[in-house]
Amino acid sequence: MNPTALVLLDYFGIAVFAISGALVAAEKRLDFVTFVFFAVATGIGGGTLRDLLIGAPVFWVRTNGTLVICIAAAVLVWVASRRRFAGRALLWFDAAGMAAYATYGAAKALGYGMAPVPAFVMGVLTACAGGIIRDLLANRPSVLMRSELYVTPAALSAALFVALMLARLAVWPAAGIAIAAGFALRAGAIARGWTLPAYRE
Repeated sequence: MNPTALVLLDYFGIAVFAISGALVAAEKRLDFVTFVFFAVATGIGGGTLRDLLIGAPVFWVRTNGTLVICIAAAVLVWVASRRRFAGRALLWFDAAGMAAYATYGAAKALGYGMAPVPAFVMGVLTACAGGIIRDLLANRPSVLMRSELYVTPAALSAALFVALMLARLAVWPAAGIAIAAGFALRAGAIARGWTLPAYRE
């Protein structure tokens, strides 16, 4: 796999998730240090768990870039007009990060020799854990408890990327298709309230 493509995908996922974390801090009207904390925790949470599970060096401890991106995201949200982030901005940033990070997580797991099914699971974990941590810190209802689709779009992106890589498609087209599919499904859930059938006894 092209390492440059994966690095760019990783940075994009980190940036949009960090922005979503800072947006939650903005909603709560917290101080700047807490903005940074929320951005960092959301940006690196899922990837940290993934790296620990696949036996990779934790991705942010040997480089400055990851934390700089998270801090920059916090600064951006802090200085921008709050009205620019009104409404559903948080949901859309989270949707973009979810699709990108599900794809990247699956890609990194494959790169470390994981079998296709565990690589798929690592993609879902990478995409969802940061948002879960963010919501727990903010004492908000978890993304897992919302009625509209959230984990399912992440699963779609991860599964589609793994399948396309097994079909020997190049990494960029595979990543683009997987991200677009996951984002489209999540967008439909946000805009139209798409859900899966709930359990009925």
